[in-house]
Amino acid sequence: MTFSGEAVRSYITVRDHWLMLRVNRWYAPRWIRVWMICATRGGDGWLWYALGLVLLLFGGEQRFVAVGAAAVASGAGIALFLQIKKATRRKRPSEPHCWADLLPPDQFSFPSGHTITAFAVSIALAGFYPDLAIGLLFCAVSVAASRILLGMHFLSDVLAGAAIGSLLGIGSSHLARLL
Repeated sequence: MTFSGEAVRSYITVRDHWLMLRVNRWYAPRWIRVWMICATRGGDGWLWYALGLVLLLFGGEQRFVAVGAAAVASGAGIALFLQIKKATRRKRPSEPHCWADLLPPDQFSFPSGHTITAFAVSIALAGFYPDLAIGLLFCAVSVAASRILLGMHFLSDVLAGAAIGSLLGIGSSHLARLL
């Protein structure tokens, strides 16, 4: 049995839409709604800027290299997701959501830029501060989940964003150690 690119894309799209319909009809408990809105707003950038500032002030001798690696990873991620979104032009989910009414930052969904940035920064910093890895990954996963639960992205958008961001984070932290 062989799979064509179009068959794989169709398989993913059907499952993405099925999951989005289910998620958009789920009226989540208040604590989940608050958590997801806070996570997505943190993923807008202020959380990463604040974390970078704290690390620059208290991050020890490796602080400049660590924050530099995170900045390079997130900058590369932003440039990459803008190009990929322009190339793929995948429309965002359009099904009505039962509790979230946030507006998306643009009209295209693939890949999730919030997720790319969250994983790029988290993975890059975790390479320098392993004791912070669990908290950093919790933040990144929360941002990624929020994008789905708030109806902004399909699952495949977020999975692709997590993979791209992770690779950028790993690459930038390794490159920073070599320089």
